[in-house]
Amino acid sequence: MTAVSPPPLHALPVENPPLLTPNDFVGSRLLQERMHAAIPGGSHTYAKGDDQFPEYMAPYLVRGRGCRVWDVDENEFIEYGMGLRSVTLGHAYGPVVHAAQRAMTRGTNLGRPTTLELSTAEEFLAFTQAGEMVKFAKNGSDVTTAALKLARAYTGRDLVACCADHPFFSTDDWFMGTTPVAAGVPAAVRALTLRFRYNDLAGVEQLFAEHPRQLAALILEVERDVPPAPGFLAGLRRLCDQEGTVLVFDEIITGFRWHHGGAQALHGVRPDLSTFAKALGNGFAIAALTGRRELMELGGLQHQRERVFLLSTTYGAESHALAVARAVMRTYTLEPVVAHLHEQGRRLREGLEAAARDQDVAPYFQIMGPACCLAYGTRDANGQPSQGFRTLFLQETLRRGLLLPSFVISYAHTASIVDQTVARVHEALGVYRRALTEGLDHYLLGRPVQPVYRTHN
Repeated sequence: MTAVSPPPLHALPVENPPLLTPNDFVGSRLLQERMHAAIPGGSHTYAKGDDQFPEYMAPYLVRGRGCRVWDVDENEFIEYGMGLRSVTLGHAYGPVVHAAQRAMTRGTNLGRPTTLELSTAEEFLAFTQAGEMVKFAKNGSDVTTAALKLARAYTGRDLVACCADHPFFSTDDWFMGTTPVAAGVPAAVRALTLRFRYNDLAGVEQLFAEHPRQLAALILEVERDVPPAPGFLAGLRRLCDQEGTVLVFDEIITGFRWHHGGAQALHGVRPDLSTFAKALGNGFAIAALTGRRELMELGGLQHQRERVFLLSTTYGAESHALAVARAVMRTYTLEPVVAHLHEQGRRLREGLEAAARDQDVAPYFQIMGPACCLAYGTRDANGQPSQGFRTLFLQETLRRGLLLPSFVISYAHTASIVDQTVARVHEALGVYRRALTEGLDHYLLGRPVQPVYRTHN
């Protein structure tokens, strides 16, 4: 890949001067070829890839603090990606960093279990109230896959079902085989994962009727962009109990963001197994599988059933990650983190929706999801979902010092920062409105961004 010089940032008309215009992205563009030569896709996470950002404005970052990040060209951005929703307290949050530093000085990976493993496990179980035992790992994919292995061992069944409306559960074959990016996944593995729709209890009933006593597990996020319909989660609990199926809640995103005990605590329905990650480590690599002792103990030594090789990772109990998790839980106990996420998220939503109405683009630019974890949708002049208009919005907000793959709030986003964000988005939506009338080609600098799940580049 060779860096291409784009038109200058001032080449396109702007109705009002931007509040903050970054310098050119020349440093980031010069890094692209090296990044793609060394790393497949130029990124270790597809959601952070170049194809997810405007062609000439894909910044490579060097540091972050609070809710701000800086790139190689020293452009400063207010960020709302927050480590793919993992950073709830803010980048480089002092108590978390200090906890990691202190733990590292005592050794990061010892040859036997440490007392830190026990204290972190006990604190996690008491803090979340989500299970009777817990096993730590390094990322969400590992613990969701482990949950399904445990369910299969417990039930003696092979089939599992995941929610078709939730975009990601694991990088492992059982899930990737359900997506358009299924290359390399054997057909026999693909056939073992079925799908159901969120808030469609009748559809789940039909799924059980078509596969009676054959489903080992149902897995879903408790909530994403739309709330659970009345009776949906309780209905899943009832059906799984009737069918002897293990109910698994993926709380990778919702845990510590919706509620410190996850969205299950908010909605009052308990699964058999739950998975946590992301906010548990405020950006550090730690994940957790938790649930009923009867299931979890199958991965232990105190039973006479067939042995389950559940989670056994070299780095699953690294001292600094466990110390970080304790610091995160302590912060949530002492400070109103979750209340802040909801409060400032509501302020952000109200401001963004008012800006869209004022710029007369409300039908085309929509804010989605609960206040603590907002996303947005972009539509063209015909009202159809549009990657082109998403790219234009990213382009115009990047020009104004905002990094907006989503509108994910953190404890570091103050009311003042939220108001600054709304003012800059208001300007960007003015360009969006003119593009709806005059045509996208008059305003978009490069190619549109692309969905992560696609069969070809």
